[in-house]
Amino acid sequence: MTRLAQTLGLTEFQSEILDTVRTFVERDIIPNAQELEHSDTYPQAIVDRMREMGLFGLMIPEEYGGLGESLLTYALCVEELARGWMSVSGVINTHFIVAYMIRQHGTDAQKEHFLPRMATGEVRGAFSMSEPELGSDVAAIRTKAKRDAGGNYIINGQKMWLTNGGSSTLVAALVKTEEGADKPHKNLTTFLVEKPAGFGEVAPGLTIPGKIDKMGYKGIDTTELVFDNYAAPAESILGGIPGRGFSHMMDGVEVGRVNVSARACGVAIRAFELAARYAQQRSTFGKPIAQHQAISFSLAEMATKVEAAHLMMVNAARLKDSGERNDVAAGMAKYLASEYCSEVTQASFRIHGGYGYSKEYEIERLMREAPFLLIGEGTSEIQKTIISKGVLRDYAL
Repeated sequence: MTRLAQTLGLTEFQSEILDTVRTFVERDIIPNAQELEHSDTYPQAIVDRMREMGLFGLMIPEEYGGLGESLLTYALCVEELARGWMSVSGVINTHFIVAYMIRQHGTDAQKEHFLPRMATGEVRGAFSMSEPELGSDVAAIRTKAKRDAGGNYIINGQKMWLTNGGSSTLVAALVKTEEGADKPHKNLTTFLVEKPAGFGEVAPGLTIPGKIDKMGYKGIDTTELVFDNYAAPAESILGGIPGRGFSHMMDGVEVGRVNVSARACGVAIRAFELAARYAQQRSTFGKPIAQHQAISFSLAEMATKVEAAHLMMVNAARLKDSGERNDVAAGMAKYLASEYCSEVTQASFRIHGGYGYSKEYEIERLMREAPFLLIGEGTSEIQKTIISKGVLRDYAL
């Protein structure tokens, strides 16, 4: 059959990377995902193999030991990984957001200090904007950093929803600093917080309370982060200048939204594959259910949604790689891909009938993973806000 979600115009090197990742997914991830997910076990062996393959350095420049590849290459790899198990793609998502932010906005000393070790996976990044009561209202962040007489910043507050919060060794945390700016978002600063992996008080004044128990997206750790008079040196401010954290984070979030789009594409592709296979194996009324019009039409709709989401994701990644503004394209891709992923996964679940409700079948896991993509890196409603503002900006009277 015609394979969905193909990407034209790739270089030979890009195709080789994707072939390698696809083989890795088929051999190492898909056969183990069910057991690891159901037991909520961190996929250490899979992560170790990803380090050996160089995936942690995919977008890090060659001068710092990475592969120097594009956002498109990264997004296509994420699509493949999420097709195997979405949690595995989550292991590298926040890592790459942090690496990208350091690459784009860090001082020379920060790049030299972090990027070579991030390329090998020795240093693993996590990304922290959200707080318990704020949701998407980033400009209203309450975690505060005040400078003391010795030149350090003393940070107090609580952050929420850190993917890889426990396993990471570097957190890019957005906190409030008093810069005297007239707009709230200009009083925000990104700190690069180094810490050991683990839970509890991992450093003086820095606590990772424990894993948050989730409906899906299992296997990797999602945590809170608590600052209690944590002393951060001024040199840990991303870029060295306070008050620029909001723009740094928004740049990183655009990469994150392409990533979530790619994850949604991967989950949707897998849901379609499972439905297409089951529909040809399961028979009712004397023929495979794929030959019943109701099922064949559903498969047609699913395939079209998979293809449309993939094209939107590729467009957003290529636009970001070109250096052009891509906030609208990334918002559109994230919105469409996550919504279509939810619809395709549910359609696959229905095609599976009662078996889809059994934990023995892979579609049950996908049904619990897909909803996360509707809210991760900004809900669909946030994406619509971004899209409408961008469109009206371009079509202003």
